[in-house]
Amino acid sequence: MKRIGIMTSGGDAPGMNAAVRAVTRKAEHEGLEAYGINYGFAGLLAGDIFKIDSRTADDIINRGGTILYSARFPEFAEEPVQLKGIEQLKKFGIDAIIVIGGDGSYHGALRLNEHGFNAVGLPGTIDNDIPFTDFTIGFDTALNTAVDAMDKLRDTAASHERTFVVEVMGRNAGDIAMWAAVASAAEDVIIPEKDFDVAEVAAKLKSSRARGQKHAIIVLAEGVMSAAEFAKKLEPYGDFQLRATTLGHVQRGGVPTAFDRVLASRMGVYAVELLMQDKGGVAIGIQNNKLVQHNMLDLFDSKHEADMDLYKVAKDLAF
Repeated sequence: MKRIGIMTSGGDAPGMNAAVRAVTRKAEHEGLEAYGINYGFAGLLAGDIFKIDSRTADDIINRGGTILYSARFPEFAEEPVQLKGIEQLKKFGIDAIIVIGGDGSYHGALRLNEHGFNAVGLPGTIDNDIPFTDFTIGFDTALNTAVDAMDKLRDTAASHERTFVVEVMGRNAGDIAMWAAVASAAEDVIIPEKDFDVAEVAAKLKSSRARGQKHAIIVLAEGVMSAAEFAKKLEPYGDFQLRATTLGHVQRGGVPTAFDRVLASRMGVYAVELLMQDKGGVAIGIQNNKLVQHNMLDLFDSKHEADMDLYKVAKDLAF
């Protein structure tokens, strides 16, 4: 093996650049060449590929987003499209590839692996919804962005005695919501993995107000419903001075935290080491602070499990 391709695919996540840097510098350290692929699988098909070296990768560890850009490309599910992508890899002499992204990106990586190109996946998504890893690249930064916003919202909530329903990202996972709820001392949290009762939420708000707490923050995971929808359901139960706030894509940007930079760096180095051992078709994760690898096929047969112990902590501390 002489050349490794690197791409970022799907939604961007803070720390992706740190992973690109780690792969590039580790490859050079081992006497290999690294090639960046712009715009994910779409760029692969278009041949938007260039040699990337340490000089290019310098000073990107602290940058959010991805210098390799990203794009959705569902067409890569079709075998003729995959074969055209492989032609591009051969054209540039690329022997193996590292794909940084989420579940959809892993499907593309697995297809390449099935066609004879070793591919390793790194979990790059703020949603923290990939099985077999405690944390994904970008989750910690997105979480800190959400908590910072809630700290600011609490100031205005207290000033006007209002209840804010704050919708955070996470797709169908409640990890951002749970962690943010505990870290921001939210009065309640609603996640997709657990049923909720609007009447019960209203009763808790009333009880809290009776004790003198006249403002509140309810953290809502986007996989449940929108903040506006939830506020509308809560409205008939009392005058809580409701305000619906959607944090949106601001959670996907920003300078990556030290945790995300270190996590991405560790995973990037490990990915190169696995390819040097002629291993492909695996996804990297971190469990109990140890880097691990799992067959990509196992990920598709599994489901990310919410930390219900953390959910219980959030509920025990609410109201």
